[in-house]
Amino acid sequence: MLALLHTSPVHVPVFDALRDTGHPGLGLRHFVDEELLERARREGPEAVRDDVRQALRHAVSAGGRAVLCTCSTIGAVAEAEAAAAGVPVLRVDRPMASAAVAAGPRVTVLAALESTLGPTADLVEEEARRAGRPVSVRTALVDGAWDHFTAGATEAYAQRIAAAADALTGTDVIILAQASMAPAQHLTTTTTPVLSSPRPGLAAGAAAVAAAARGG
Repeated sequence: MLALLHTSPVHVPVFDALRDTGHPGLGLRHFVDEELLERARREGPEAVRDDVRQALRHAVSAGGRAVLCTCSTIGAVAEAEAAAAGVPVLRVDRPMASAAVAAGPRVTVLAALESTLGPTADLVEEEARRAGRPVSVRTALVDGAWDHFTAGATEAYAQRIAAAADALTGTDVIILAQASMAPAQHLTTTTTPVLSSPRPGLAAGAAAVAAAARGG
């Protein structure tokens, strides 16, 4: 069973649908803690490390053979707690970052929350070092988009993000830093590749569960 640590309930049906279409038979269990993101935004990701560790332990005690953190703001903190959790802990955006590095040296990180920009840019640079590829990362914040998200206006949220992506120039690839931004990927008209994290992230989580089952 794959446990998923979310900071918004909107991710639950998204990942259930991706499981149904791409990984039938994979057991999922969702854990939602919206306060983790709110505190991380106010105080920084390190401020929630103890709470993240507790959430991971809870997920493992509930049967998780691996945990997928779907929040980019706290993803690095969650990933760093894998040893304490005792199971693989994956951040949903790592496969996306790896694909971005392979797509070209000029990577633009697009986010609706400022707290996500730094962690995602750092992740892209980490993946570039791992791949031995040069990379130039720039970040862009979609002003006003998060207000749509918090108001439940998901269509307006996606449209604003898509418009921001379409306006970008001078980049080889655009990554949508937050899992919630994924619907905008299909609304863009730019010829520049636009990547999102849920589908490849879930695939990585499924692979981790399968590896754990073989090892067990």
